[in-house]
Amino acid sequence: MAYIDFISDIHRSTGRDYLARVVEYDKASAAEIAKRFDREYFDGDRKFGYGGYRYDGRWRAFAHTLAGHYGIHAGDRVLDIGCAKGFLLHDLRLEVPEIAIAGVDVSSYAIEHAMDDVRPFLQVANAVALPFADHSFDLVVSVNTLHNLRLPELARALKEIERVGRRAKYIVVDGYRDEREKMNLLYWQLTCETFLTPDAWQWLFDQVGYTGDFACVFFT
Repeated sequence: MAYIDFISDIHRSTGRDYLARVVEYDKASAAEIAKRFDREYFDGDRKFGYGGYRYDGRWRAFAHTLAGHYGIHAGDRVLDIGCAKGFLLHDLRLEVPEIAIAGVDVSSYAIEHAMDDVRPFLQVANAVALPFADHSFDLVVSVNTLHNLRLPELARALKEIERVGRRAKYIVVDGYRDEREKMNLLYWQLTCETFLTPDAWQWLFDQVGYTGDFACVFFT
């Protein structure tokens, strides 16, 4: 297992007004709406989530780095857990056109509104019970998803990743390194249930037997 940061450039490309997130709208109500993972979360007002989750190519560099680092080649099988509308899988197929892809998400809205070229390979499913056979995938990736689970479910999801993966695994979760980053995360997040320091994430991974790589998103 290694801490490998492939995500910071994408995360820093979005501006965030942390104070406005808290004072301009009842954040508890916004979080309740966001956790439905329906239209409001993806394509509604920014206070409920993305404020419009549209393909703009920003994941292409991330896909290029993933494919290169993990040696993904034609014929390999890749799973995205929390795939949303399939942007990352779309870009991975641009990088390696002959890979086999699969994606799961708890949001039926996201799957229904996924990119046309990847939608046939996506399905509604929960990370705690992946609908795939053991050792099915050469790369299992999950970006900004697993921290939306509480600890018991998170542990099950990590074990599921180990079960279906046969080679590389890479996940991205929310984290913090100091009190400022922790407070900013609390101000900004809407759906996160588990957020830890990198060392605490590492401890959790060791406890459940997750052997893949990971990175944290920090709200600086």
